[in-house]
Amino acid sequence: MEIFLNLPLGWAIFALFCGAMMRSNGTYWLARGLVAGARRTRLERHLNGDVIQRARRLINRFGPFAVTLCFLTVGLQSAVIGSAGLARMPQRHFLPAVVLGSLIWAVVYATVGLAAAAAWIALLLESPAAAAVLAGAAVLAAAYVVWRRRRAAGRSGDDGGSPDAGGVSGDSSAAAAERSSHGGR
Repeated sequence: MEIFLNLPLGWAIFALFCGAMMRSNGTYWLARGLVAGARRTRLERHLNGDVIQRARRLINRFGPFAVTLCFLTVGLQSAVIGSAGLARMPQRHFLPAVVLGSLIWAVVYATVGLAAAAAWIALLLESPAAAAVLAGAAVLAAAYVVWRRRRAAGRSGDDGGSPDAGGVSGDSSAAAAERSSHGGR
């Protein structure tokens, strides 16, 4: 990180952009290679199923937006880019999306991200106790958010509208009634 802090901003952005391009394209091609290898095994029949074809169409339609926007997330980049490779997103869709995403990431990281990391390291060196308190507060805040979301999800599942409450998920009650009147067909 220190090397990027000492570079002029333009060079730092360029270096980070190159790193992001290498990482994202490596992930894409690794996932694409896994699919190519799986096609030579008994897994091939699963790779040509209806669900996979539907997923491939969705990736080809909306995937470029997901690839570009994943660079603004933490911890999701590899999953999205790997999924694009697994779904064999065409290069004409993947490359523009990954170039734009890498550029956005490099600019954000070279400006805000490096400054935040430098401030964190300075705090850690100046006062390890303050850094520990700050890290603990961040962990507690994250745990609280997760707890609230799970609690809210638990409440919304108690209304009887869960897929296991009878019938098929997504069925209207009229469709379920008609199906039962025809002997379940």
